[in-house]
Amino acid sequence: MNNVTVVDEKVLSDCLNEISRALLQADVQFSMVREMQTNIKNIVNFDELAAGHNKRRIIQQAVSNELCKMLDPGIPSFTPKKGKTSVIMFVGLQGSGKTTTCTKYAYYHQKKGWKPALVCADIFRAGAFDQLKQNATKAKIPFYGSYMESDPVKIAGEGVERFKKENCDLIIVDTSGRHKQEAALFEEMRQVAEVTKPDLVIFVMDSGIGQAAYDQAQAFKQSVAIGAVIMTKMDGHAKGGGAFSAVAATKSPVIFIGTGEHMDEFEVFDVKPFVGRLLGMRDWSGIMDRIHEVVPTDQQTELVQKLSEGTFTFRLMYEQLQCLMKMGPAGQVLSAFGAELMPKGNEKESQAKFKRYMTIMDSMTNAELDSTNPKLMNESRIIHIARGSGRTVQDVMEMIQFYKLFAKIWNNAMKRLKVPKKGSMNARSQSMTAQHVSKALPPQMLKQMGGMAASSPS
Repeated sequence: MNNVTVVDEKVLSDCLNEISRALLQADVQFSMVREMQTNIKNIVNFDELAAGHNKRRIIQQAVSNELCKMLDPGIPSFTPKKGKTSVIMFVGLQGSGKTTTCTKYAYYHQKKGWKPALVCADIFRAGAFDQLKQNATKAKIPFYGSYMESDPVKIAGEGVERFKKENCDLIIVDTSGRHKQEAALFEEMRQVAEVTKPDLVIFVMDSGIGQAAYDQAQAFKQSVAIGAVIMTKMDGHAKGGGAFSAVAATKSPVIFIGTGEHMDEFEVFDVKPFVGRLLGMRDWSGIMDRIHEVVPTDQQTELVQKLSEGTFTFRLMYEQLQCLMKMGPAGQVLSAFGAELMPKGNEKESQAKFKRYMTIMDSMTNAELDSTNPKLMNESRIIHIARGSGRTVQDVMEMIQFYKLFAKIWNNAMKRLKVPKKGSMNARSQSMTAQHVSKALPPQMLKQMGGMAASSPS
């Protein structure tokens, strides 16, 4: 759309076809994609649009809104309250990551002040109790299960009663799964639900399940009153289009997504950023959700002044790489900045690559570190830096290319924020700009730039 002079019916049709292909590749059901196309065409009526309207913006907004509507059924899920006992029951197919998700859910709430407990009512899968026991012990969360008892309904009932007496305010029940839908599975779920009387039933679904998600979710919905959905394995190649199907089938919102195997790789699901990622748009808020620190008020003025200089140097990149590596899996963190910054390979390779870049920058002079012009480093300087850092010339060239990409994204962010130039700001504009910055940029980037201590190369 950005490349055409006139936005007309044909352009809209081409745009919708391209988006539809992307959604179908992300495993969104065909019937849902077709319905979305029809709705958008009804919204974007060229005959009724007055002259002067920004048609590109209207189409973009219509697409985004339609996808958000598909993912938001408009029915809020049950929210547990501290101090009041809530029973949460997890259901799903075997292999969906249900047991791990139970622990992540408990750990997430434990960090926020809840007193969670885990009950293993999965007697079908060998090792299920051992897995939950190991996870719970690691996270220091009380758990209940049995090696001897073969009745999951009895285990669930006893576990819930025990933790109610211990005043746990979040009792999480992990139920059995199967490789496929079976009548025995659904009957067992109904019996466990009858005994535990859960306040919320969460359907756990593997994001890579594809278009079968709708049928699976619907079958579970018909057996138990599903009130929310959690998508797992969102760190893989699957784009998570199954989320649309699960929401459509259960009429329940997605509340969390699992982004990895580790306990803290668990994010609150936010519809708009998810849709943005699905459409290939950069998501600044992705990192905001991972980091809860914000810029201290007394440092915002200094931050804005530094931003107003509009410079992204090698030194600043060094500080940001240092910071990003502390945030967690580097590849996942950088994905919020854009696909072009994503390192190729696994997580260990990503970490090694960033360390290699920092080692190379340790061999640069202050003038080079504080310069915004990579052209200052000629062939002889590149060879010198490579020798000084013990790396190859190719490694140095790769680091410079990464810097150019990072600087481009940084500068685009500054334009997007419309940061005024240094010396042209009054107190009011400084305050307003600081607020915009704190909402749009990653907090650790803000923290580093705001003057907080961060080691950098000399």
